[in-house]
Amino acid sequence: MIKPTSSWEIEENAKTFLECERGAVPGEELQLAIIEHIAQQWSDNPSRILDIGCGDGILGRFLLNSFPSASGVFIDFSDTMLDAARENLDSALESIVMKADFASLKWLDSVASNKSFDIVISGFAIHHQPDKRKRELYLEIYNLLSPGGIFLNLEHVRSSTQEVELLFEEFYSDHLYDFQLKSDPEATREAAAQIYKNRPDKDEDKLTSVEVQCGWLREIGFNDVDCFFKVFEIALFSGWKK
Repeated sequence: MIKPTSSWEIEENAKTFLECERGAVPGEELQLAIIEHIAQQWSDNPSRILDIGCGDGILGRFLLNSFPSASGVFIDFSDTMLDAARENLDSALESIVMKADFASLKWLDSVASNKSFDIVISGFAIHHQPDKRKRELYLEIYNLLSPGGIFLNLEHVRSSTQEVELLFEEFYSDHLYDFQLKSDPEATREAAAQIYKNRPDKDEDKLTSVEVQCGWLREIGFNDVDCFFKVFEIALFSGWKK
C-alpha cells in the first residue's frame, strides 16, 4: 500500500473535516456574497470556471449556480473530497471532476485540454504549499486565465502576531462549538477547542500573510489586487488579468 503524503489523503480525516468543520467556518454567507459580487462585476458572463483544491466543491458549485450557462472543472488530490464533490454537484450543472495535485507542475497536464478559464477559484487549499510553490502556482493560474479572467482565493492566512493567532483560535473554536451543538447537544466547548488545536493537517499548514500574497499577485501581473474579506486568519483576496 502506498503511504499517504498528506493527511487529506486519509479518508477519515477528509470526512471529519467535511462533516464536522467545513460548516463552522466563520462568515461563510458573507464570503459567498462577496465572491458573487466580484464575479458579477468583473466577469458578468463567465463560460468556464476552475475550482482547484475543490474539496466538496462548495465554491465552484456556488459560482455555477450563479452563472448557469458556465461549465466547471473541479480538481483535488483527495479521493474522498472528489467523491463528495461529485455527490454534491447538481446533475444539471455542466462539470468535470478530476484528480490532480497542484503541489507540482503535473497538475497542469490535467487541465491543459480544457483551455483557458474565466474564473479560477480556490478555498482553504493553497496554504498547505510552501511559499515558493504558492508563488509558482499563482503564476500558473495567471497563465490559465483568459483575458479579463479572475482569480479568487479564500484562504487561511498568517496572523500578524502570536497574540492575534490566539485570538483567532478562540474565535474559531467558539464557532466550531456552536456548529457542533446543532447536531450534538452533548458537544462541549473544550472538545471543540481540542479538535481545532489537534487537527490532523496542522503540521501541513504553511501560512503566509495576506499582504505578502497580494504582493505576489501584483508582481505577477494581476490587476486591482486587494483583500476583500478578512476575519482574523480567514481572508478572501483577488485580482484579474488584462
